[in-house]
Amino acid sequence: MPQTFLYEPLTPAPVVQTTHGKVQGRWQNATSAAYLGIPFAAAPFGEHRFTAPVDPEPWDGVRQTADYGPTPQRRPFGDLVTIPEPSIPGESVLNVNVFTPAPRDRSAKLPVLVWIHGGGWFAGSPASPWYNGSTFNARGIVTVTVSYRLGFDGFGWMDGAPLNRGTLDQIKALEWVRDNIAAFGGDPDRVTIAGQSAGGGNVMVLTSSPKARGLFRGVISESGSFGTPTVEDAMIGGHKLAERLGVEPTIDGFRAVDHDTILDNERKTNHTEGVPSAVFDADTLLGVLRDGLLDKNGMIYVPVVDGEVLTRSIAASQTAGAGNDVSVLMGTTRNEMKFSMPNGPTLADTVGSFKAAGLSDDAIGHFTAEIDKLDGEEYIPGQIMTTMTFSVGLASIAAARRAAGVGDRTWLYDFAQQSSTDNACTHCADIPYFFGNLDAVKVEQVLGHHPSQYLASVMNGLWAEFIATGRLSRPTVDDHPYGAIRLQGDATYDPEAYRFPYELLTHAAA
Repeated sequence: MPQTFLYEPLTPAPVVQTTHGKVQGRWQNATSAAYLGIPFAAAPFGEHRFTAPVDPEPWDGVRQTADYGPTPQRRPFGDLVTIPEPSIPGESVLNVNVFTPAPRDRSAKLPVLVWIHGGGWFAGSPASPWYNGSTFNARGIVTVTVSYRLGFDGFGWMDGAPLNRGTLDQIKALEWVRDNIAAFGGDPDRVTIAGQSAGGGNVMVLTSSPKARGLFRGVISESGSFGTPTVEDAMIGGHKLAERLGVEPTIDGFRAVDHDTILDNERKTNHTEGVPSAVFDADTLLGVLRDGLLDKNGMIYVPVVDGEVLTRSIAASQTAGAGNDVSVLMGTTRNEMKFSMPNGPTLADTVGSFKAAGLSDDAIGHFTAEIDKLDGEEYIPGQIMTTMTFSVGLASIAAARRAAGVGDRTWLYDFAQQSSTDNACTHCADIPYFFGNLDAVKVEQVLGHHPSQYLASVMNGLWAEFIATGRLSRPTVDDHPYGAIRLQGDATYDPEAYRFPYELLTHAAA
């Protein structure tokens, strides 16, 4: 819904007392006050560089939080990015942004959404206008966006430093929410965490981590990537970057290198040996699955199975019951990674490989229908990458939760709304519908003219139902193992939605 400013955008909102000091934000409209850039941890520089997050220094007086604070610095994901992602310089990069309809009303006890941004774990920004929580505020939901250290800074291995620093940042932010959100009108016992892409992977890491247990009751994973390297994989990456920079692979060695130099070099070593960096054809996809490489997404500077923050891969953790205390809603977009490769595999060869692997005609039909819609065999590699990077992982998590006895608290969705710009529904296209922010900057460029306000209202309303109650009045994976809420024009239900990746997973494991 459009944002109607009933107050001047800089009209001060009430002063709120937090555990570290008082803050004052600004009203966005009649039902949304924004408190931006509130530190939840000390600046991760100097003595705190490459360490676990610690409390920020308390401040005197009232801290003005009408503008976003500094964001973790990064190099852009690519020459063109879908989501507008402001990069704001400064050292106090570990902060939260709170959007609330009920500031300083402890009696409100509203449900809370905590959003963790994506960006491949090395990019992204919590300050994107796409993540503004005003529409959720209008539905009575307090919304929080959080920052975390990225790339090597957040996830790289070095001797003398903890792994998974970026995940520890997220846990620290959730502890801040637990201790402070009541002052902003929220209920700390009704917190749902959500994220997209790397953020979708992050929330499932948190669901699987013993260190995050009890900090939230619901999880929404949009287009999550779920690969988790081993400590040995991470060590190789740390040694390679140290060698490239000419330093010892220790905390002191890396502290001798300025942050910009690490940013300029980290992506050249951010790959797990022995894992294909790209999967473009059916035979390679089937080989990766048969070789048991689904738990590795090819990158190193991502959450790692370190034995402390994460004790097993995400799917193994879920099978073992790590997420039994939370409800989960997961999904993907139909064409996450649409791109053209004119000299790629043919549809006949692709179908032949899937048939040889034992997939049913119905399952294969789901794949070929997308290629027909995209209008050309040159789009097969992108759809193979979509399957490998997103939908097979989703099927594995759904199966793991079903095996663990919590399939009745696990829902899937299938985002199938095409953009009029490219006749596809690609990576990130669901976010404006999720937040109900179709009028935000760059949305029309991505979704085309006049994207469906009705679908945005339906999707935002469904997600609000899940956040408020921890449930959805739709079938679960216990009802249909690969069924999903189909978001295309409206919200219907397709019991066959994820049959193709589900059969890929089960046949590869056979």
